[in-house]
Amino acid sequence: MSAPPTPQIDVHRAGERLATRIDWLDSKHSFSFGQHYDPDNTHHGVLLVSNDDIVSPGQGFDTHPHRDMEIVTWVLRGSLVHQDSMGHSGVIYPGLAQRMSAGTGILHSEKNDGWRLSGAPSPDHSDPVRFIQMWVLPDESGVAPGYEQLEIEDELMRGGLVPVASGMRKHRDNSAITINNRGAALYAARMRAGDSLTLPEAPYLHLFVAEGEVDLEGAGPLSEGDAVRFTSTGGHRLTADRPAEILVWEMHTRLGG
Repeated sequence: MSAPPTPQIDVHRAGERLATRIDWLDSKHSFSFGQHYDPDNTHHGVLLVSNDDIVSPGQGFDTHPHRDMEIVTWVLRGSLVHQDSMGHSGVIYPGLAQRMSAGTGILHSEKNDGWRLSGAPSPDHSDPVRFIQMWVLPDESGVAPGYEQLEIEDELMRGGLVPVASGMRKHRDNSAITINNRGAALYAARMRAGDSLTLPEAPYLHLFVAEGEVDLEGAGPLSEGDAVRFTSTGGHRLTADRPAEILVWEMHTRLGG
């Protein structure tokens, strides 16, 4: 039996992220992605991708395939049109949780809401969309593809950590959408200046400061785009220095077991 991992708090600053920039996309990657590969930065727990994307009006990702991945999209600003090969279509906006289970295979596209569902650009839409897209490894490969979305704006307004997507037993009776991983859960929180909350305890924890500034017990100030990877620890106090939005993955398993 292997020894448990050493407790660790590993801070990754926004400016250290890998980046892809083309005329319509500004994408910052917390882990190796696409042409950017670092063998020492491929995942944390079962979180393989955490991309911070800004897409220009009327632009986006054309139809492309995925398989055997749980993909959660969280919009921070603007709106995003989703369409897939299973016939799902809709607009994702702040406060709406969305999950796509790629399973045996699915095709989908994601466009700035400047592209209406008809495929025609909207002349009155001129704002970029910013969203965080996260990929988590499922428990099993080859499951049926699926899609789910849920409005959780009211829960976010009440404060504290709100379950967004989870496969954990403890969240079966609350508002979280379901992912095919029994040991992982994503939370979001919108914090006012001075608000505090306590992070979960787990073998693997990933904190991402999507907006604002916070102060983490034991690590100090964190700014927008900063991330923290916790190993074999948790329960730390987080306080907002100014209004902030955070995303937290709680994971009780890791890639490879």
